[in-house]
Amino acid sequence: MFYLKYRPRTIKEIDNNQVREMIGKILESKPLPHAFLFVGQKGTGKTSVARIVAKAVNCLNNKFSKDSLKKVLSYEPCNQCANCKSISLSSFTDVIEMDAASNRGIEEIKSLIRETSFLPMSGGFRVFIIDEAHMITTEGFNALLKTLEEPPKTAIFILATTNLEKLPKTIVSRCLKINFGKAKIVDINSMLRRIAKNEGFDFDDNILKLIANHSENSFRDAAKILEEVSFQKIKTVDELEKFLGIRGKSDLMEIIEKKDLKQTLNWINIFSENGGDFKNLIEDILNDLHLQLLIKNGAGESEAKKVSFTISEISLLIKLLLEAYQNLRNTPIDSLPIEIALIEFYNKSIKN
Repeated sequence: MFYLKYRPRTIKEIDNNQVREMIGKILESKPLPHAFLFVGQKGTGKTSVARIVAKAVNCLNNKFSKDSLKKVLSYEPCNQCANCKSISLSSFTDVIEMDAASNRGIEEIKSLIRETSFLPMSGGFRVFIIDEAHMITTEGFNALLKTLEEPPKTAIFILATTNLEKLPKTIVSRCLKINFGKAKIVDINSMLRRIAKNEGFDFDDNILKLIANHSENSFRDAAKILEEVSFQKIKTVDELEKFLGIRGKSDLMEIIEKKDLKQTLNWINIFSENGGDFKNLIEDILNDLHLQLLIKNGAGESEAKKVSFTISEISLLIKLLLEAYQNLRNTPIDSLPIEIALIEFYNKSIKN
C-alpha cells in the first residue's frame, strides 16, 4: 500500500513542512526533551514522525551515536545500521509502542513505567510511543504524571493524540507540544508528486490537485486515493470526478444560481442514480462558497469565477448545506438533506 510503502523514513522526508522544521531544530539542540506531545488529526504523520525520532536518537551513525570516534554532525537516521533497521521492523527492544485505545488502564501504564527503569540495551535512549494517548484513564494519567515529572535521563516519551482536549493539563504542561494540524494541500501535493514519480505514473497536475483536495487533509487518505486511481487506470479529471462522485458539481452551482427548483431536483436525482457521492458533493460546494464569501469581502482569489449570489445568500446557503452535511449520517435517503437545504434556500431567498 502506498501510504506504507512511501511512509517517510528520515527527517527530510517528512511531508509536513512545519513539523519537519520543528523536529530538525529540536534534534539539533541539547538537551533533548524528555516528553513530546504530537497533536493532529488522523493521517497527518504523527506515528511516522515518532518512529523517525526514535531512529534518530538511537542511530549508530549520526550525532547521537555512543561511538566517540564517529564525529558525525547530522541528526538524520542512516536507515542502514542495525538499530535503524530493527526499529523499522518494530523489533527494537528499546522502542516500546503502545496503543492507548486498547491499553488504557492503570495496570498497562504501570507496566510501561516499569520499563523506564531499565537502561537502553542497544541505543542511547528508550523511546516510549503512546498512540491515542487521550484514551488513557484518569488513574493511568495520574500514574504517568510522576514519571513525566522525574523521567530517567535515558527515557523519551512521545504521546500522540487526535483529541488534545481530553488530555489533563498537567500532562500537556510536561510535554513539548508539536501541532501537526491538518495536512496542508501544498504538502499533500508534494507527497503525491513524489509517489507518482517513484511509481512511474504520468498524471496531470490537475488530477493530483483534485486528489489532494478530496483527501480530507490527510496524507494517508491522499495516498490511498492515488493508489485506487492507479488501480482504476484513471487518466482524466472527468474520470476522476466520476470516480469520486463529484462529477458535474459546477453544473449544479450554475443551476442553483438560476434558482430553478425543478431543474435542481432533476439534477440531484440523476446524480443519485449515477452513484454520486453526496458527502463529496456538499464538501466541494462548501469549499466554493467559502471562497466566494472571501471574494465578496475582498479577501479571496480574484481570478476565481464569481457568482451572482449576495453575501447574505452565500451565508444562508453555507448554513443550510452545513446542516445537510450533518444530517447525511442519519438520513435513509442520501439525496434528502441537500434537497431540503436547497428548497429552503430558494424559499428564503425568493421571500427576501
